[in-house]
Amino acid sequence: MTTSTRTLPVPGSVLTFDVHVPPTDGGCPPLFVVGNPMEADGFSQLVAEAGDRTVVTYDPRGTARSTLDDDGGVRVEDHADDLHAVAGAVGAGPYDVLGSSGGAVTALAWAAAHPGDVRCLVAHEPPLTALLEDRDVAVRAQADIVATYESSGFGPAMAKFLRLVFATEPLTEEFLAQPDPDPAQLGLPTEDDGRRDDLMLGRSLATMPLWEPPVTTLRALLHDGALRVLPAVGASSPPGALASRGAAALARALGTQPVVFPGDHGGFARTEWNPDNDPAAFWARLRDVLAC
Repeated sequence: MTTSTRTLPVPGSVLTFDVHVPPTDGGCPPLFVVGNPMEADGFSQLVAEAGDRTVVTYDPRGTARSTLDDDGGVRVEDHADDLHAVAGAVGAGPYDVLGSSGGAVTALAWAAAHPGDVRCLVAHEPPLTALLEDRDVAVRAQADIVATYESSGFGPAMAKFLRLVFATEPLTEEFLAQPDPDPAQLGLPTEDDGRRDDLMLGRSLATMPLWEPPVTTLRALLHDGALRVLPAVGASSPPGALASRGAAALARALGTQPVVFPGDHGGFARTEWNPDNDPAAFWARLRDVLAC
């Protein structure tokens, strides 16, 4: 791959994105890989496997190399506008898209608002709180994480976040009534460093759970053949976890079944915490479901 890095001013931010071009183009549409809050580097192992098509990665506004102005928005719609802007700047679409976690949420908004940009979207484990049967409790749990971040900082808030994302049953009032988890037991800091610039625990988590997927628009695009949307889950992910349930709920709303990928929530990357993930197997599955 030959990689070029570019910047793009947009309202509220200057975005940084990478265009990875293979030595030989296999004739497939370019692939846009989208995370949120994960930045481009988190997909480097997957990009290394994609040897025959152009891949675009980017840092969402306010993460890594992309800036965020004081008045810059971080709503789902803001990220969707950013994706449209980057797609236009590259000028190689329509794209196949892999959206991971929050990136799957923002990619759904992008595809619905700008369907000409996207040919096929694989929405891998989107935490679509609004589609869950326990949405009211989930929204309150996420609002509590934001409030904890504002009052106590990173460690206590991240401990609550991890408890939420690893919960494997629908959330109840009993979940909310639990004692606060101990950050130290999870290897997290207990002291407040005073920083409040973590978007995931702050401004993003305050807005993304409230976003209502445009299911009617997506269904119409699917019916007209203008777009393919493939909700996806990890084979190693607990089926009761919030993100897995989000993918299943999206599939039900669209009248389809989730596609199963190797690995867990981050199956595209092997790490010391997820040594069994296989980026090559993930890429092979992605190439297969994209049908190119």
